[in-house]
Amino acid sequence: ETKFVPESWTATYYQWMRNIEPWCVSRQLWWGHRIPAWYDEEGQIFVEETEAEAHAAAKAKHGRDVTLVQDEDVLDTWFSSGLWPFSTLGWPEATPEMSRFYPTSTLVTMFDIIFFWVARMMMFGCHFTGKAPFSTVVIHSRVVDEHGKKMSKSKGNIIDPTVLIDTYGADALRFTLAIAAGPGRDIRMSDKRVEGYRNFGTKLWNAARFAQMNECTLWEAFDPSTVKHTLNRWIVSELTKTAHGVEAALSAHRFDEAAQTSYAFVWGVFCDLYLELVKPLLNGEDEDAKSETRRTVAWVLDQILKILHPFMPFVTEELWDKTAEFGPKRAGLLINEAWPKLDASLIDEAAAAEVGWVVDLVTGLRSLRSETNVPAGAKVPALLVGASKETALRLERYQAEIDRLARLDYSVVADTAPAGSVTFVLGEAIVAIPLAGVMDIGAEKARLSKEIARCTKEIETVSRKLDNPGFVAKAPAEVIEEQRERRASYDAEKQKYEAALTRLG
Repeated sequence: ETKFVPESWTATYYQWMRNIEPWCVSRQLWWGHRIPAWYDEEGQIFVEETEAEAHAAAKAKHGRDVTLVQDEDVLDTWFSSGLWPFSTLGWPEATPEMSRFYPTSTLVTMFDIIFFWVARMMMFGCHFTGKAPFSTVVIHSRVVDEHGKKMSKSKGNIIDPTVLIDTYGADALRFTLAIAAGPGRDIRMSDKRVEGYRNFGTKLWNAARFAQMNECTLWEAFDPSTVKHTLNRWIVSELTKTAHGVEAALSAHRFDEAAQTSYAFVWGVFCDLYLELVKPLLNGEDEDAKSETRRTVAWVLDQILKILHPFMPFVTEELWDKTAEFGPKRAGLLINEAWPKLDASLIDEAAAAEVGWVVDLVTGLRSLRSETNVPAGAKVPALLVGASKETALRLERYQAEIDRLARLDYSVVADTAPAGSVTFVLGEAIVAIPLAGVMDIGAEKARLSKEIARCTKEIETVSRKLDNPGFVAKAPAEVIEEQRERRASYDAEKQKYEAALTRLG
């Protein structure tokens, strides 16, 4: 009836249940649920649900009213929390909440409280309701510090979540934990990681402001299958793929993949590409294209808020309310909205091929600029050598957007690339950026060679440690893993510089 993910934790659960021992449920604490036991002057115990019922029981026993004193102890924390799945829903009354949310589908917790919490919830749930409180128990990874070390007061590496929440927001912390919670690996926490996902929330907020400033609203029902412009068909298609991917990941309890898929679409596709590509449509003279784009932006943003809500409930709920200020009023809270169900027929391969080519070109040009250290403010030309007629027409259709997004002086089809150009292959064409007059190629080659030498030296230093049997035998596992990650990082960095040097010829 209930399964563990990963399945290996099932044995741990049953090992404890088969060796169960008596449980002392009382604790000498100031805070907690008072034990429902009352004592008379002779020390006799009356256990009842309420004080009034205890007095009634005592009177029935003694034939008169007696003075009762309630036990000063409180119930063990795990006793109280074991009741949580149904006590929060109005049990023992047959409330609508109890009917809808009990039993729930999934519990996400850590392995060290399988005994204390999961088992107690199972016991109480089955005893009091006749049903297990959840069908799946997902065991997540351990949260460690940024160096992979277990947090402890003695080490002084405890990260206080309330401080992170006060600084970066609850959503940023929640998203950080979700995206890092891959199976079989620790969750490394640091202020910098949480700050990065705070910036993601800011990016989403700015996208909503962009929609507001451009009057992107849905005053009537929107059918995504009716959009005509290629860019709008493309974003509907990409959103559909994303929604399907996130849903599949959540169903497989891969919360990290679900969060990463959402992040990649919202930041990399919707904000950085689509909203930039449709600016000419929103500012243009074609009223039909403008109207369709406004409605598409508004609809896609609504679906994004629904998809992100499990990961960032506060900012998405706030935006759900805020976006209604310049459009039709919402029927209710975002938390009560249904998950987006987008038909696979919305996936448009033709639009994906068309706009995908533009995206690949812009991404390739940006990478080429970065790898060859072209100054960020410098506008350079881009040449497409050997381009087919279809590619030339694509370039013509999206030339203004490509030049703006890739910071180009101009882009054009050419027969050859001049000497001193850096290139990459895109389809049948070779994309070239001439660097003559933009930078000192000789100096750049020297810089890259120096960086390659630095990385090589670092790799050799780390490798000497990892190849030393004494170091591997004595060093803590987290230190060894940290050194392996350092070597992999330097190796990737070295390969990047080598590729850039090769491009310069």
